[in-house]
Amino acid sequence: MRVLIVEDDLTIGEGLMTALRRAGHDPVWAKDGEEGERAALFESFGVVLLDLMLPKRDGREVCRNLREAGVETPVLMLTARDEVNDRVEGLNTGADDYLVKPFAVEELMARISALTRRTAKVRAPVLRAGEIELDTVAQTVRIGDRPVHLTQREFALLEALLRQKGRVLSRDAILERVFNSDQALPNTVSFHMSSLRKKVDPEARVIKTVHGFGYVAEEPEG
Repeated sequence: MRVLIVEDDLTIGEGLMTALRRAGHDPVWAKDGEEGERAALFESFGVVLLDLMLPKRDGREVCRNLREAGVETPVLMLTARDEVNDRVEGLNTGADDYLVKPFAVEELMARISALTRRTAKVRAPVLRAGEIELDTVAQTVRIGDRPVHLTQREFALLEALLRQKGRVLSRDAILERVFNSDQALPNTVSFHMSSLRKKVDPEARVIKTVHGFGYVAEEPEG
């Protein structure tokens, strides 16, 4: 399972990365609140481990923004603050659980398992728009009854669009989360978007270009 770690403490972050890998998970590490929020918005994760006190944007604000954007990924908030008010405020922003530092790795893994069991029953793993159907668990795409093969980047691009259906994604946001923006060429987004459309939406009924802004996935009209 992909797990997003949003933690600015290098020692804790490295420890979480090691523990999660040993448990068979695929961890991704964001070191500040803004980076963590972007990752959770535009990528698929089974759970988010979110530190409360973060640079650039604190954990409560990140969690609140994710919930307001419709992101339903389970959030386990991590903090050294054990005051009742802090726990209540964290949960009120949309966190699913709260774990106080320092914690045992065994307890962290038990909390992650409990969260994923609880949310698996209610969270649909399939994203749809028109005839396009993307299964985030099986990592497959279908157009109606026809399976479609996408490259890893095409799949990530389509998933980002479908997760934010109805919201415009800028080219910069796509470069930031779908591609390695440090190595991407100026026409990278256009190239992969063109390739993706040819495979899943050649008539541009679902994936629309918003000139001067970016791209958006919408339910087709009619």
